[in-house]
Amino acid sequence: MKKDSAIFTRRSIRAYDSSKRVSKEQLNDLLDAAMHAPSAMDAQPWEFLVATDETAINTIMASHPYCSSLKDAGAAIIVCGNLDKEFKTPCGGYYQYDCSAATQNILLRAKELGLGTCWCGVAPEVERMQAFRNSLGIPANVEPMAFIIIGYPAEDPKLEKPRFDETKIHWQKW
Repeated sequence: MKKDSAIFTRRSIRAYDSSKRVSKEQLNDLLDAAMHAPSAMDAQPWEFLVATDETAINTIMASHPYCSSLKDAGAAIIVCGNLDKEFKTPCGGYYQYDCSAATQNILLRAKELGLGTCWCGVAPEVERMQAFRNSLGIPANVEPMAFIIIGYPAEDPKLEKPRFDETKIHWQKW
């Protein structure tokens, strides 16, 4: 089994090289990867808000308490779910599953491109979601689920311990 692929080597990056910026082409590549994620009934309810200018970056930083590294990274993608487009059942909708898969695709593709990322949660924190909506003009039918800080890493964190845990695996029944 190959353990040097993006899925095994990706880590959350919290220190970025402020002298380098992610290009629009790289961001489009990441968004293309996001839109190749699986989606319940192929509803594709995701919407993406890309922030690269100083005003948008500062707005995000004012709306989220754990993203100070965004200033040095210089780019973020806010992953949102369009409630009017998500696949729905009587028990609820699936946008968070679809958007989580899209987010993971961004993280893995960024690693392949030599970029660093950090997934920052927005939903289900109601105050945080509202702050993003109000400050970035996100419509009421669209929920900001998460955002991803994207930049050139200024650190290379290693896996501290193996994550494979046989005690979490149940074969045939619990």
